[in-house]
Amino acid sequence: MIGQGLLPVVFPPDADERLSSWIARMAPFYAMTVPEFLAELGLFGRDVFDLEWRLSEGEGAQIEARTGLSPRVVQGMTFGELIPKARMMILRNRYHCPMCPVDVQSKSAALPWAFRCPVHGSDYQDTTGEALPAVLGAKRMATAEAPAKVGAAVLDAWVQGLGQGDLGPVEILALLTTRHRRASPPSLSEQPRMSLQTRRDFHEFLTTPIIRQALTVVVPEYDEAAPVLTKPVRPGLFGLAQGSLLQALALTVGIGRVVENPVDQAISILLKSDVDGQMRVRDALATWPLSLRRRISARLWRAQRDERERQSAAKPRKRRQSNEFRRVQSHEYRSRIS
Repeated sequence: MIGQGLLPVVFPPDADERLSSWIARMAPFYAMTVPEFLAELGLFGRDVFDLEWRLSEGEGAQIEARTGLSPRVVQGMTFGELIPKARMMILRNRYHCPMCPVDVQSKSAALPWAFRCPVHGSDYQDTTGEALPAVLGAKRMATAEAPAKVGAAVLDAWVQGLGQGDLGPVEILALLTTRHRRASPPSLSEQPRMSLQTRRDFHEFLTTPIIRQALTVVVPEYDEAAPVLTKPVRPGLFGLAQGSLLQALALTVGIGRVVENPVDQAISILLKSDVDGQMRVRDALATWPLSLRRRISARLWRAQRDERERQSAAKPRKRRQSNEFRRVQSHEYRSRIS
């Protein structure tokens, strides 16, 4: 069917729809595969995901000539406004809105720090059909909502090349995914209730060391809700790009909380780290601005002193034996003393 002129039927793109989704809807209508439909548009041999990432003016003009869509509409379906580092963040069909058409994939759902549909306002669901309020719980979700908005705003600015200051998402994610403690088996609070026989059957699971990351210190809601074996996240940007919906929320919340209070969050991580973990945390903090590192160092020793005093006050004190002479011995009864 390769020809010239406008196609007889062209579906208008949905609100916030991405180019790969629109082409995937158009191709079956003409009884074609996606590569065949791209060839019909004059884009033979091109990958649809490469096109929606960077669409040149010539390629856009070919689509416009065959579909009649305006350049603004065609470019609006691409991710051309994002910086090159952000390409690894774009997801393929991992989140979806329950109210959007099944065959429509939105640009907002492609970014891992978007958790609600901008069109319907409903919570995104993962491939299993679960939404964050059901996984995290309503109370924890309400606590995490405000810092999640802050973190999402920081990430939105970063992928568009804005707000490239001294402390950005890359530096914060490096800290959040740092191992601040030695790997250890699940604690009693992390283990499900089970009988003695079941514990024997799952002895290997109960003794499996779990990586402990600073993310659980900054986002305790994630530490409480996440399954123990899936708590560790991938380091750095890969944690957002390849993590689950719950992990993406935890990292976004962590970014928001660190941005709002970087010194206090760094100190809280250092206080809860072991010796080796403190060295790794300090390595992650080495990329932070010098002014912030100085503030952290100035306040850390006071925080450590206060923590030692708090721990010593919490310990029960032993009653010291008095060496003074007692006029009344313990074996003498008061009634016998004249």
